[in-house]
Formats: sequence, structure tokens, C-alpha cells
Amino acid sequence: MTAILADIGGTNTRVALADGPHVRPNTIAKFSNADFPSLAPILTRYLSEAGITSVEGACIAAAGPVRQGVAEMTNLSWIIDHPMLTRATGAHKVAILNDLQAQGHALGHIAPENLRAIVAAPSVPNASMLVVGLGTGVNAAPVHNTPWGRVVPPSECGHASMPIRNELDLRLARFLETHGEHAHGFAGVEDVLAGRGLEHLYAFTTQDSGTLTAKSSSEIMADLTASDPVAVETARLYTRLLGSVLGNLALTHLPYGGIFLIGGMSRAMTPYLAAMGLADAICDKGRFGTFLRAFPVWVVEDDYAALTGCAAYLAHGGQG
Repeated sequence: MTAILADIGGTNTRVALADGPHVRPNTIAKFSNADFPSLAPILTRYLSEAGITSVEGACIAAAGPVRQGVAEMTNLSWIIDHPMLTRATGAHKVAILNDLQAQGHALGHIAPENLRAIVAAPSVPNASMLVVGLGTGVNAAPVHNTPWGRVVPPSECGHASMPIRNELDLRLARFLETHGEHAHGFAGVEDVLAGRGLEHLYAFTTQDSGTLTAKSSSEIMADLTASDPVAVETARLYTRLLGSVLGNLALTHLPYGGIFLIGGMSRAMTPYLAAMGLADAICDKGRFGTFLRAFPVWVVEDDYAALTGCAAYLAHGGQG
């Protein structure tokens, strides 16, 4: 089956063609979401430029909740449903997945050289896994292999409450309730671990030391590369909060097959996570600290994993 695939993030959309479970690498194209009013013109333009009038299948990975076959983008004003996909592509078999679901279906199909080990531990074959996305937004999804096939339940856990372990975290939560253009009176996980979350942590760190200073995430990462003390303190806070969230998720889902971090923030922070104590932060759960040493953590360094997951999902009979 020839299929068109799309991975829709908050900023960009990647589109490709696939033959069964295999993405055609030379067909991958990237589009800026700001240039289009919806997904449909991206798909029609892509197919037109490829000289294709229709495809048999279409699978979309959307960065937002999917309910009854309809995706509503969290950080983009697009709504995607089956009729639109059929009209835009001519496909008779269509599927809409949350982006983390697509990433979950990609696990096991990612080349080993695209996996960077961050926390070492034995991986149990065929055991449950966990995929965690850190980018424009934040989300996570468990991955369960069953005798009837792989199951990746949808999730929106990036909007759960940020973890509060000490007085500093409580001050941070109160700061986040009113700080920034996305402030909504609630401090969520996404508010500290997304790209803008790093900016929030930097602003909080500077305010806590006397003078609030705003910087973009790219500026903060450049300062971190230069070992700027404020950027280093911000990155340590980010790492500790990430570890706390991962520890909570690991206790909930028991991912003996491993935890897989994806997204731009994951890759940006990769050089620092181990040295800044991610493993210890994951295990900061009192008497269950030793138990949490059982879960390995990798960063997925494959920009097209969601497309691979979409292809695998369709090829193994998935739709909906």
C-alpha cells in the first residue's frame, strides 16, 4: 500500500510517502505551518508537486488530542478529520494519531545509531515502553506490546500539574501562574519542560536572584554552551524537574523496555542531562528510588520517527 504520511508539530509539518511500513527517505518534505491556513493545502500541494493524484492510505500524527477521529492541534488553530484527509489525498484508508502515539509505533523501527543512551539499565525485550516528547509542547504515551499487536493509548499528560518537591518548586509554580503570554493561572508540566518552559525557568531563576531577565530558549542554550552560571543553574533546574516527571511516569507505566525522549528540547539537552543528574532526579522517590534504577533512558535522534510510526501503524492494519 502506498500511503502519504504527515507529522504535524506546533511549528512545522513533515510529509512523506511510504510503501507499506517503509518511509521513502527521498520523499520527505518540510513545510512551515505559518504559511498555510490548514493541513489540506499542504497535502494537496505535496501530491501535486510529486505528480500523484491519489494514494491508498493516509496517516497523520498530530500534536494535540485526538477524539473520535478528530485532531485539535494544541499550539495551532487547525482541526483535522477523516473527511478532510480523504478529500485532500483520495485515500480510502485513513488514520489520525496523536504525535506521541505515532512515535510509540515507531519504537523498534528506529536505527540503533539514532538512539543515544542517557541512563543505563537493562532493557527487557517486548516489555512496556514509554515515549516522552519535549519540544514546542510536552506529552508522553505508554507503549504496550500484546499478543494482538501494539497498543499506544493517547495521552495529554503534558498538561498535568508540574511536580513540586520543595519550597523552590512552590515559588516557581506561583511564578508560572502569572508569568508569560501563555500564563493561565496554572503551572503545568509543559510550562516548565517545553521550549518556552526553559525560558520560564530562566526568567524565574533571574528573578529569584534579583532582576528578572527574559531570553529565548536558543539564547539560553548558547549561554549554556558557554557555561554561563545562570544558564547552568536553569539547566540543572530543568533536568531535576524532567527527572521528577519521568519518575512519576515510570512508576505509573513500569516501562522495563525503556523510556524514549523525543523532540527538540530532548536533543538540545542531551549533552547535559547525564552530568546534571537526570538519573538521580528520576530516582528521587524515597523508598522507591532503587526500584527506579531499572528503567533505561534514551534520546531518539531521528527527526522522522513519527513518520515511521505512521507507516508502521497503517501497514499493520491500524486505522481510525
